[in-house]
Amino acid sequence: MTVAQVLVTGATGFVGEALVFRLLLDKKFIPVAAVRGVTRLSGLCRVVPFNLNGSKMLPSLEDIQVVVHCAARVHVMNEMETDALAEFRRINVDGTVRLARKAAESGVKRFIFISSIKVNGESTAPGSPFKAGDHPAAVDPYGISKQEAEDALRQLSLDTRMEVVIIRPPLVYGPGVKANFLSMMKWLDKGVPLPLGAIHNQRSLVAIDNLVDLAVTCIDHPAAANNTFLVSDGEYLSTTELLRRMARALGKKPRLLPVPQMMLNLAASIMGKQSIAQRLCGSLHVDIDQTHKLLGWSPPVNIERALRQTADYYRDKQTK
Repeated sequence: MTVAQVLVTGATGFVGEALVFRLLLDKKFIPVAAVRGVTRLSGLCRVVPFNLNGSKMLPSLEDIQVVVHCAARVHVMNEMETDALAEFRRINVDGTVRLARKAAESGVKRFIFISSIKVNGESTAPGSPFKAGDHPAAVDPYGISKQEAEDALRQLSLDTRMEVVIIRPPLVYGPGVKANFLSMMKWLDKGVPLPLGAIHNQRSLVAIDNLVDLAVTCIDHPAAANNTFLVSDGEYLSTTELLRRMARALGKKPRLLPVPQMMLNLAASIMGKQSIAQRLCGSLHVDIDQTHKLLGWSPPVNIERALRQTADYYRDKQTK
């Protein structure tokens, strides 16, 4: 039987690279890394140039059976574009549709799109987690662009024979994580006092190994075709509990000050940092029951192990 070739876009990114390494280890599929620049994957698998900016940088897909599309213009804290939504649409919608259309024309069987939980919205109420069947409620430009890309892919699937699978992860962490999660580890490692010792929200996260495992499951699972899946570690944490567990994984004692959440929200409002307060104090709880029921999938890595792996990688990098 011919082994399926799987094109992974964004293979120099956090998720894409981890997926390629997983496919190399599994040997069940043949990964093809689609990259925009230099990659350490060269010599390990076939590498092809790729850029979402234009059709001239789309790779040949004639021998590809499945595409896992991880590349995207990601959410940024300090947006520099005057029209952020237009820029997100140019990359995340137009670029995705160009790639998917070429995939359909080339006979690709399945197109897996790594979307975002931001398509569901920015926050959840207590006891009301996001579900895969919820009506989309994207708010910011990044989430809106992902929602519009999902809609376009579903229509393309109806117009062609190509199956589309959509995966919506919340915050992804693991060895090599950057941005806010890395900043959090640095604060804990240095013993910086944090006014986050009394936050009682519900936040779902997903370890990179769990997200990659679901993506691999969706490559050939019959029930994945034309479905949308939410993914998480299967457990939610408050911001306070996450900081405590991450500190424990780092071998540190957290210095968490029990500042009332109302005071944090007020201070953030005065400074115009409401979005930061929302991420720290608000809830975003993800229900993965449908993912389990349709695919028989459960996260293979628990939070404690994933945090420990993340901390070990961080400490190793700090000593080099």
